[in-house]
Amino acid sequence: MVRSLHVFKHGREPARVIKEALSKVLVQYHPFAGRFVDCENGDVRVACTGEGAWFVEATANCSFEDVKCLDLPLMISKDELLPLPSPDFDPMNLPLQMQVTEFTCGGFVVGLISVHTIADGLGAAQFVNAIGEVARGLPTPTVDPVWAPEIIPSPPKLPPDGPPVLPAFKLLYDTMDVSLDAINEIKAQYLEHTGQRCSTFDVAIAKLWRARTRSIQLDPGADVHLCFFANARHLLQQVLPAAGGYYGNCFYPVAVTARSGHVAAAEHVDVVKIIRDAKAGLPGDFAKWATGDFKEDPYELTFTYDSLFVSDWTRLGFLDVDYGWGKPLHVIPFAYFDFMAVGIIGAPPAPRKGTRIMTQCVEKEHMEAFLEEMKSSAV
Repeated sequence: MVRSLHVFKHGREPARVIKEALSKVLVQYHPFAGRFVDCENGDVRVACTGEGAWFVEATANCSFEDVKCLDLPLMISKDELLPLPSPDFDPMNLPLQMQVTEFTCGGFVVGLISVHTIADGLGAAQFVNAIGEVARGLPTPTVDPVWAPEIIPSPPKLPPDGPPVLPAFKLLYDTMDVSLDAINEIKAQYLEHTGQRCSTFDVAIAKLWRARTRSIQLDPGADVHLCFFANARHLLQQVLPAAGGYYGNCFYPVAVTARSGHVAAAEHVDVVKIIRDAKAGLPGDFAKWATGDFKEDPYELTFTYDSLFVSDWTRLGFLDVDYGWGKPLHVIPFAYFDFMAVGIIGAPPAPRKGTRIMTQCVEKEHMEAFLEEMKSSAV
């Protein structure tokens, strides 16, 4: 269950408008209007019952100015801005929950809870953008949705080793902004050293991975792991609809492993190269997996303290959603779990530039050192 807040500067009866648009869009995105059910063989499926999403209308007795436009750290608990279903419903059976909270200044917040097994980040953003289009008056969304998970490769599964081990870390949350100048400086250094370009995502996770590796102080010979989830739609052009619109899961985990001492001692541009080399192997690794040529299931993830999981929210499309009154000031994801060290790459509230890195990746004993390591990239 992925939770996020989408903050908009102003609107006119946004709860009513969005609710009406949602009801129309769910006709095309019908799995979101269904319910999860258990099957006899142990699988979980979506019963397309048409029961609808869980929708909450709420009001706040304050303005955005009173709560710093909901910049972090939040002055209102996220639990008050995210939907809470009735005790009659099991939230684990609901593919979609949404709450629209209207503030006295005319601003509003869309609190969204979507289940990752229905759609990946790109698919969820496509769905929410479709709601925005209908809210703006379009008769139907401009992109015809396609779910059809059966068209994605499904190679034979390896015999299970048992249920995954989910440790309970005491990870602390923090957020920091990295200036555009700091990002561009490392991009320029990488271009000078390699003759190739790199992305803001490459730079941000290289900074994060190196800072975290230095702060947790593992033995230099110990392995540290980085994992991020790459869109694989471009690798399935032969089976996906040519016009686009597929909104089911279509990502592949890219795993990077290196010695702790190597990452800790490396320059930022060297860590960027490690990451980009791993990304370059995506087509080949995905092709082997799709044909069943693998010894370890890449989707069977290991949650250990030497592993860092990173997600990029800047390219999904949530920042482009417009319900009729403009794009969001900012989007706040809460994809955190106490069994995995996580970093999320986002954007600071508009009109500020740069990159926001939201983390829940170190325990208390390593937090001070981690923040010190990140200072060189903070605004």
